[in-house]
Amino acid sequence: MINISPTKVIEPSSSKDEVVLSVEGVSKKFCRDLKRSLFYGVQDIASELTGVRQKSDRLRTKEFWALDNVSFELKKGEALGLVGKNGSGKSTLLRIIAGLIKPDLGTVKVTGRVAPLIALGAGFNPILTGRENIYANMSILGLSTKEIDERFDDVVEFAEIGDAIDAPVQTYSSGMAARLGFASAIHTEPDILLIDEVLAVGDVNFQSKCFRRLAELKQKSTSFIIVAHNPEAIYSTSSSALYLSGGKFVLSGDVVSVMNRYEQDICYENDIVQSTSLQSISKHKSMGTDIVSLFIRNQAKRIIDSPCSGEATYFCIACKSERYIKNFCVRLSIKKQEEGDILFFNNLEDSVFFDIPKGESEIQIYMPYLGLMPGIYNIGVGIHENSLYQLDVATSFTFRVQIKEKQANLKRSKFYQPKQWIVQQNDCQIN
Repeated sequence: MINISPTKVIEPSSSKDEVVLSVEGVSKKFCRDLKRSLFYGVQDIASELTGVRQKSDRLRTKEFWALDNVSFELKKGEALGLVGKNGSGKSTLLRIIAGLIKPDLGTVKVTGRVAPLIALGAGFNPILTGRENIYANMSILGLSTKEIDERFDDVVEFAEIGDAIDAPVQTYSSGMAARLGFASAIHTEPDILLIDEVLAVGDVNFQSKCFRRLAELKQKSTSFIIVAHNPEAIYSTSSSALYLSGGKFVLSGDVVSVMNRYEQDICYENDIVQSTSLQSISKHKSMGTDIVSLFIRNQAKRIIDSPCSGEATYFCIACKSERYIKNFCVRLSIKKQEEGDILFFNNLEDSVFFDIPKGESEIQIYMPYLGLMPGIYNIGVGIHENSLYQLDVATSFTFRVQIKEKQANLKRSKFYQPKQWIVQQNDCQIN
């Protein structure tokens, strides 16, 4: 027996720790071919009308799983960030929770009122005025005419659409429609608010107002599910996160851990990084002094695979020379694929002069605080005698920079900056 159930709405209880949303084994399939999709739709409707329900756990020709066995719970007052690449099933999941579409497998249980903000101006009739759409939209979300009358002015003021309130919505810009939709939804004071990429509308002041309003609703124990590709929106609003990929559950937990995993997958999926921390350099012809290997050490001088932003790091070059080299010169560049050169070092330009003896040597470039942000980088190294005479080059050293969980704020920065926070109390009086 296949368990298929639409969204079930349960009356809210008084417990603050209650689960307001339970998603259990939800799966949803779609068809990539329009004609087949229409045929399957008619077939499914006929099956339901006749009471002969076909199994939904198997894919038919041209079908695929948009969601595949996804389960999670949302507690009262919790803000959940839903992340994943385009096509990972985020919007499909929100539509199922909102009751707009039914899952093929699994159940969704909702406690209280759900307000979906799934698309810009979704649910608005373009022929009706903004005023008429407010009443229609908020009544659909469960408010009485009296309640809408009491909140109408607040909705209009929040949406910042002024005299356009009595103009048809089809004359609105997409930003105006989105603001009106957002204002209508949040003023219903829902138990669960579903937000799908609509926090980016409007100017900076309006976005700040949206975040402030969300904070107020959260204090009133409203729960959120927020879909956003902007990491700052997730960090600013969410207390936990859920990561979907290809319609499947990947990871859930605290925001930093989930976002670290998600951004690593996004940044590194097309990059090939050496699995060993020490990379040997192959040679075709030696000039007598060679770069043997490139590697990275941490503060404790241990060789590591991936350094962390803000931590002490040694970039190391192991050389082997058949003779004593005077005025040894090292040129080292660090590049990022999409940005080009990030850093360039040359010991002679830094007025650092040294020689290397015959035999094996290790040249270390010590950085007290690694300023690189998370990502994949490539190092190019050239060694010279007296700056001009090139002895050897190596350009294939690839490494990954990570951040620690407590450094989530670095994701909004371009580089790591050492700093201290100081509160100075002034005892003197200014005359």
